[in-house]
Amino acid sequence: MAIKFEKVTHVYSKGTPFEKIALNNINIHIKKGEFVGIIGHTGSGKSTLIQHFNGLLKPTEGTITVLGKKLNDKDTSLKEIRQKVGLVFQYPEHQLFEMTIFKDVAFGPQNMGLSKEEVEARVKEALDMVGIKEDMYEKSPFELSGGQKRRVAIAGVLAMKPEILVLDEPTAGLDPKGRDEILTQIQRLHKTLGITVILVSHSMEDIAKLVDRIIVMHKGKVALNGAPVSVFEHVEELEKMGLAAPQIMYIMKALKEKGLDVSTNILTVEEGAKEIASILKKQK
Repeated sequence: MAIKFEKVTHVYSKGTPFEKIALNNINIHIKKGEFVGIIGHTGSGKSTLIQHFNGLLKPTEGTITVLGKKLNDKDTSLKEIRQKVGLVFQYPEHQLFEMTIFKDVAFGPQNMGLSKEEVEARVKEALDMVGIKEDMYEKSPFELSGGQKRRVAIAGVLAMKPEILVLDEPTAGLDPKGRDEILTQIQRLHKTLGITVILVSHSMEDIAKLVDRIIVMHKGKVALNGAPVSVFEHVEELEKMGLAAPQIMYIMKALKEKGLDVSTNILTVEEGAKEIASILKKQK
């Protein structure tokens, strides 16, 4: 098991007039190698939840186990946990600070006390994973496009060789090209490395296309938890939470209502195109 939450509650400013329950009795399990999406409206508890994955926040109540280690045990090294759980915050390019791409990605491995040779090998491997070529190593990170900066920031986390990669809105603020670049790289990382990937996103299309399972947060609780098809069947419930199903599902439903015998359990545009083409072919 990669991550296990048992009756986890987190209260901000407990015992003050500003007290707020951000997480309320959360019970979740995330398996090793699983690709999990977390969705929820602003204020639902998503960001608070993921900051518990590597001990940045401590629960007010409950137990969190990460890679077999209970985070509240005295013998558990949070430094070690944070090396194994790579957390990429929203707009991670704001954390870029070194003079060159290579130096920026090398920062984490160097602080792990690795040899110069091991650091260099990790940096090259991580940059290759995110599609940054060797002729760019000596460029300033600030010369790059938004999508490239995002990929360099992710490489900085990958160079630590995490077993769990947590990405908080990795496509936020990017143009369509940068967005597609990032999503392609994330999908590739999961397939090639086999690591646990947790993706927080507002985009239902991105989530539907990539993940094995979706956890829906609402008012500090887990509202829905299951495979994308089963979660997106609860369209009315999601809409009450300020969310929605992928747009293609609404299109397929409208086509069904117009008399076209299509499946409404379609999650991606590609699946929708194939379904419509198949139906039209049968009608010829």
